[in-house]
Amino acid sequence: MDPKELREKSLEELREEEQRLRRELFDLEFKNGTRQLLDTASITKAKRDIARVLTVLNEKNRAEKAQASA
Repeated sequence: MDPKELREKSLEELREEEQRLRRELFDLEFKNGTRQLLDTASITKAKRDIARVLTVLNEKNRAEKAQASA
């Protein structure tokens, strides 16, 4: 997922995206544990996508706090 796309989303949409990605990561790790996952690189991709979403969430939260205190 592109960071530009993430920055265009609202806080609620980002939280929903985070939850979706965490569910996907859980499913991937479960499949990997049962030896059903063929593409193990998808676990790393999911973790990176979660990190991107969390980064944008933190940026938006900091921006809101800065505007509130100004």
